[in-house]
Amino acid sequence: MKCRVCREPAVIDIRRHNANFCRDHFLRYCRDQVQRAIDEFEMAAPGEQLLVAVSGGKDSLAVWDLLLELGYQADGLYIGLGIGGYSDVSGEYARAFAEQRNLHLIEIDLRSEHGFDIPTASAVTRRVPCSACGLSKRHLFDGAARAGGYDAVVTGHNLDDEAAVLYGNVLRWQTDYLGRQRPTLRAANGFPRKVKPLVRLTERETAAYCILRGIDYQVEECPMAAGNKHLRYKDALNEVEAQSPGTKHDFYFRFLRQAVDRFVDADRDASTLEPCVRCGSPASGEVCSFCRLIERTADARPVPVEFLTRRKSKK
Repeated sequence: MKCRVCREPAVIDIRRHNANFCRDHFLRYCRDQVQRAIDEFEMAAPGEQLLVAVSGGKDSLAVWDLLLELGYQADGLYIGLGIGGYSDVSGEYARAFAEQRNLHLIEIDLRSEHGFDIPTASAVTRRVPCSACGLSKRHLFDGAARAGGYDAVVTGHNLDDEAAVLYGNVLRWQTDYLGRQRPTLRAANGFPRKVKPLVRLTERETAAYCILRGIDYQVEECPMAAGNKHLRYKDALNEVEAQSPGTKHDFYFRFLRQAVDRFVDADRDASTLEPCVRCGSPASGEVCSFCRLIERTADARPVPVEFLTRRKSKK
């Protein structure tokens, strides 16, 4: 297997491009794909201050590293979600990455700063953990970007993530969510700009990037994500991709070219949003969803993550 650029031994094959690359040309390919996404979807401009949502996993560390390699100014934000040992290990990887490169990493701990963690919120609300997790992260990412004067929030969503989310939203024709399926969500109504520079790279490619760059990352999946529909959608698309390479790319990018403009991003086009009376974040009511979650969990005893995972396994 030879690199298609230099004909030296290749380290990875990318079937959707019918191409193989050596180490150096694969790393260049990753940088080129990220820069292409940034340019095509107007994600960031030179000199802007970017805030990368860092989880300690491969995608968030890869995108932070890639942005720095491309010359962008980027700090990191890690949120301690209180998901037992998983969160402890994730935080260690995020801190190690930042410390080794002398980067600025902001840290927020849900339990100590807001009085709850994700297992407890899930138990109190009787909703899947991913619901409280997504709500909390979005609120805290937005708040940190506003407070720090950052121009955009960067997340590590890759092509596999976006294709799987699109697949689920199309299956249920969730039109409000389809309006948000853009690599760049513009700043509006108090929300900062949000960008996804990895949309042209797959999960396998970001993992390979980290390995070749010597980036250590949290390998384990979140223990509370077991059974998540998003993972099942990924598995379904992976089966199709194995038989027809390029399917995920075509599915997602043809949607962006041909259909996304038919749908409205309700959060950013709503004229009824007002500042939350408690925290000042954009809200559809007097109090935002995050502050209501704080209120609901105020008197709850902490719930160990093991309790929820055992309960889930018995169902």
